[in-house]
Amino acid sequence: MDSTTPNEAELKVKMWLKAAIAAGYRHSVGLKSDGTVTAVGDHKYGKLEVNDWSDIVAVAAGNAHTGNSHTIGLKSDGTVVAVGWNKHEQCNVSGWCDIVAISAGWRRSVGLKSDGTVVAVGRNNDGQCNVSDWHNIVATAAGDWHTVGLKADGTVTTVGNNRYGQCKVSGWQEIVAVGAGYLHTVGLKSDGSVVAVGLNKDGQCDVSEWHDMIAISAGSNHTIGLKADGTVMATGLKSHGECNVRDWCDIVAISAGCTHTLGLKSDGTVVAVGSNEFGQCDVSNWHGIQLTAK
Repeated sequence: MDSTTPNEAELKVKMWLKAAIAAGYRHSVGLKSDGTVTAVGDHKYGKLEVNDWSDIVAVAAGNAHTGNSHTIGLKSDGTVVAVGWNKHEQCNVSGWCDIVAISAGWRRSVGLKSDGTVVAVGRNNDGQCNVSDWHNIVATAAGDWHTVGLKADGTVTTVGNNRYGQCKVSGWQEIVAVGAGYLHTVGLKSDGSVVAVGLNKDGQCDVSEWHDMIAISAGSNHTIGLKADGTVMATGLKSHGECNVRDWCDIVAISAGCTHTLGLKSDGTVVAVGSNEFGQCDVSNWHGIQLTAK
């Protein structure tokens, strides 16, 4: 993997910023600048038990349109820790090493290794963990039933359920970031435009008019995009207020969960909109959330 590839260099910056916050099914996770982690929301199955984590450089939260979830953290030494629901062994990551990025889907954990290969554990009924032959990957995204890999050449590969065409990305080019939702896939292009495929029942794929984007995130049924001026766009399901981001400003990273949305501000604080039934939006007292890579 050529470390000088421009797309990859751009991506690494976005990856670190995105990895500082994670919106899951009913919980939110934040990575602090000292390498510790904070979490709020539904505590079922212990997915908030991150208080003793240290030396963390990235976090991810399992997401789903329905169901339980888990939390994973990438340590500075390339190992991975996980807590939460483990019915499908999605938390069995203790043997992983040399990992540089992580993503979490419904019942699944995905790790990107420094050599561009990918590992995955968890539910594999739809082949969403069949990533052993992937190579030259620079980023991954985990949806409910499919997994997405961004290659160093700006193309995209997918495995898993394709019922609604969420895996039809073979024609995508010049992609610098990817996102995966319940049944849709989103790609950020190098020119700041966005593409999307899959189920569009709630308008979650209506991104053709977006431009000047620097980051994207796919929730279960909504999609959000961060613009270069620090404002945020959103489209898709709005029944819980998860798309009410029009007044956000000074945002440097975003994360879309099942029915809520998180935004990291340049001062290290976090804002949230959407369902707060389990306290997953109670982030107003968060501060010192990591802004750059260690």
